Amino acid sequence: MKKIVYLVILAAGGFTSCDHIENPYPPALSQGTWDLYPDGDSAHYYQNVYQAFAPNSNTDRSVLIEDFTGHTCIYCPPAAVQAENIKAANPGRVVIEAIHTGAGGLESFQELNPAQGFTHDFTCPEGLAIGQHFGINWPGSPFVGNPFGSVSRADNGSGYPVENPNTWPSSTTSLLSTNDLKVNLQAQVNYYEATRGLFVHIEADVLDGNLTNELRLVAHLIEDSLVAFQKIPDGSTDSNYVHRDVLVGSLDNNAWGQPLDVAHLDPNGNYYFNYIYELPEGYDPQNMSVVFYVRDAVTEEIYQVIEDHVD
Repeated sequence: MKKIVYLVILAAGGFTSCDHIENPYPPALSQGTWDLYPDGDSAHYYQNVYQAFAPNSNTDRSVLIEDFTGHTCIYCPPAAVQAENIKAANPGRVVIEAIHTGAGGLESFQELNPAQGFTHDFTCPEGLAIGQHFGINWPGSPFVGNPFGSVSRADNGSGYPVENPNTWPSSTTSLLSTNDLKVNLQAQVNYYEATRGLFVHIEADVLDGNLTNELRLVAHLIEDSLVAFQKIPDGSTDSNYVHRDVLVGSLDNNAWGQPLDVAHLDPNGNYYFNYIYELPEGYDPQNMSVVFYVRDAVTEEIYQVIEDHVD
């Protein structure tokens, strides 16, 4: 997939007030990205579109279910149904990412086989990196084959941040009922059809002062649904299978996100991230979402996740 990505990282949580001041962006980031804003320059956007975040009144921790899957894996569709059922049973509290990866990244379940109809490449570099990290690169990892996954990458008694789909319901219930909200997130998402420009602003508020490990904000792009071939449990192929919540990449070409550090810290104590992204041709903005989460770079636990539709 061809992706055109611009990440704008600004201190103090805001945009510069003018396109023409000295060094308005960090080195190597193009100032031409504002061409994706069809109504003017950054000053116009800041004055007429961007809104300061209101205090975040959310009190609930949400959960991310990562479903490590493959289109020729016959046991993967039931895992997808499991995740969707959990989401339906907990409205507004569960986000899903279907990540087409094996424990070694690209494996047989993710490979293309045009002769059998498997022509859609569901993989992306971020997803394959995540699979390898929690599979072959994690000592003793129980993730050795599909389907597998995680529930906010929390250690739910197994000693690992990943787990079998059979335990996703109980792990989700445990995290949601405990409701230990350590980080709060809120987002603004603006999309311009004329340029396919996506402008995204995130506020992260660390509520738990005992979090001393490095925290990182991850910004993923998700295709809500698409129809493509899938092997199903009886061994046959469903040519009209609906794949849901498919990870197709990230807003910054980074599987592991950006650090919550002083470069993003506002005097009010919150962290701010601003992204400008050109949605690639072939993707319907009404069928796309963006998922944001804050992960612990040491334990890998995801402390909060939110999701917004592109259009």
